[in-house]
Amino acid sequence: MFEGLFQPMHMLVVFGIALLVFGPKKLPELGKGLGESIRGFKSAMSAKDEIKPEVKDEPKPVASTNITTQS
Repeated sequence: MFEGLFQPMHMLVVFGIALLVFGPKKLPELGKGLGESIRGFKSAMSAKDEIKPEVKDEPKPVASTNITTQS
């Protein structure tokens, strides 16, 4: 289904359309922002794997509710 998706000609067409839509001045800024977001996502995923909450076998106490009826 996606066998020829990343061929060089397809990438050039996508880059050309992006250049026409965003312009030559804005395109490097968009690339930089995309790179920073991917790096941030990777670092967040690696930090998530390092920090795991400790799970205790003790159940949490349940708060009791006092219901009073008025007669």
